Amino acid sequence: MSLSKKLTFSFLVGIFLGGIFYSGFLVGKSQCKICPPEEIDFSLFWEAYYKLQEKFVDKSRIDPRQIIYGAISGMVKSLGDPYTIFLTPEETKRFIEDVKGTFEGIGIEIGIKKGQLQVIAPLEGTPAFRAGLKAGDKILKINGTPTVDLTLEQAVSMIRGPKGTKVKLTIYREGWEKEKEIEIVRDVIQIPSLRWEEKDGIIYIKIYHFTEKASLDFAKAAIEILRLPPRKMILDLRDNPGGYLEVAKDIAGWFLEKGKVVVIEDFGNGERKEYKSEGPSYFSDYKIVVLINEGTASGAEILAGALRDNLGILLIGEKSFGKGSVQELERLREGSLKITIAKWLTPQGKLISDVGLDPDEVVKIPEDEERDLQLERAIEILKSL
Repeated sequence: MSLSKKLTFSFLVGIFLGGIFYSGFLVGKSQCKICPPEEIDFSLFWEAYYKLQEKFVDKSRIDPRQIIYGAISGMVKSLGDPYTIFLTPEETKRFIEDVKGTFEGIGIEIGIKKGQLQVIAPLEGTPAFRAGLKAGDKILKINGTPTVDLTLEQAVSMIRGPKGTKVKLTIYREGWEKEKEIEIVRDVIQIPSLRWEEKDGIIYIKIYHFTEKASLDFAKAAIEILRLPPRKMILDLRDNPGGYLEVAKDIAGWFLEKGKVVVIEDFGNGERKEYKSEGPSYFSDYKIVVLINEGTASGAEILAGALRDNLGILLIGEKSFGKGSVQELERLREGSLKITIAKWLTPQGKLISDVGLDPDEVVKIPEDEERDLQLERAIEILKSL
């Protein structure tokens, strides 16, 4: 897997200047290969560093490497983008393991929205799903530690742990009178891609996550589906936190004719890049309804937006998360930076980031409702067509 691949994952980020502090600190400005821009005065940084060396009471706690890591993290945090972060070597290793689809934890995708750590989606069949966590749940504490000042990666690190160990989350959900503590036993997490079934003349496809193998899994399912007589489909993107952009584009190609725009990347400097369908568009004549909710994020929002803008397909459910930015992983001499390089627009030019997609028909599921009202409404719509 190439680390230069663009990912739609909802956590992490960075900036290339990390090498400046590292080189300057270890070998001095005159010898550094990447020197600070002349217009930036780093004397304040060095003044503060030497004051710490001179005055701090416990010299054994002064670790030059950790100071450099902290300085880079602070620089990145000043950008105010929760998806742009510095990753230490250990954190970089964990991130690479994540995108491969296997790790030990509780099985939730998390993000920061309006300054609050919250659940984007619990992955079906995981400890988090069985514990009853839902998209939109606010995570106030992790093992008693408030989350207000944590980065996404720090929160991920605290939630994750070896199989069989426990983590205690303090959760608040809209409609609850007060927060609740939920203790969850960690396990090995295998991220699924999709499942499908045919029932009463309707094809139902649930896509959980745009993992590396999701394109192939969808292609295998599509070949079987095309042999069946039904030409009505429900595409369930609820609680799908995203994954690889290329996978979202590949799956969109089964619905959109070659050349149709799937998503637009806006780099913020007037430059834009269009990602277009490569076909084969075998499902373009199907009657389709797409289900979304607050856990629909990133690549799942791309797919939903592309189908609505190009084919007029109805989105049913609740407003999506609004994670519409592009991150690239840039390797440093030590660790890496995950940098937001662009924001996504739907084919009709509508911003996804921080805004999300509004459904064409809002269908909410009350806390105490056991029936899937959103799925029932989608079936009702398709049977009327």
